[in-house]
Amino acid sequence: MLEILSLIRSDGDPRWCRSVPNWDRGPWLETVLGLRRAKGNPRPRLISSHLPVQLFPKAFFTSKAKV
Repeated sequence: MLEILSLIRSDGDPRWCRSVPNWDRGPWLETVLGLRRAKGNPRPRLISSHLPVQLFPKAFFTSKAKV
């Protein structure tokens, strides 16, 4: 899924996918380092997670985030 979203974000140009590692393109939300990287990435951000939906903040569900 990360590869597909990365290609969509880069308008189908695979150079970004080939040159930037997965953990930089879609860092894991549940790690401290991943959260820091995600906040530093330009918008629109790609964020990876395996957290159960119950652990996401309530503000997430009223945001414009796409899941």
